[in-house]
Amino acid sequence: MELINAVGRRKTAVARIYVSEGKGNITINERPFENYFPTIQLQNTVKQPLVLVGLTDKFDIKVNLTGGGFKGQAEALRLAIARALVKYNEEYKSILRKNGLLTRDPREVERKKPGRPKARKRFQFSKR
Repeated sequence: MELINAVGRRKTAVARIYVSEGKGNITINERPFENYFPTIQLQNTVKQPLVLVGLTDKFDIKVNLTGGGFKGQAEALRLAIARALVKYNEEYKSILRKNGLLTRDPREVERKKPGRPKARKRFQFSKR
């Protein structure tokens, strides 16, 4: 199997991954997966596509993660892994699509507008 690469994005987080055959090791920014995402919830989020197709210990994944917070990075990585699995085997697409793992979450932070304290909030109105 050749090296498979994929990109996942969420909010401002970007995950670039490189998948190769191996023992199931995930390395994020040169650090072990369990150290980078210490909570079980985030670890389960990242592993969700691998668990669904039953390939948790078949691939080694090297990840470059930038931007965003923990949750955004975890969801960006989940999308990247799902896309890489579809590149590996097209039959996984229906399973991953049904569970909503191939859809990029389009929600972004709205920009702050001039003359206002935040994006939509307004200063208090004073009649006099």
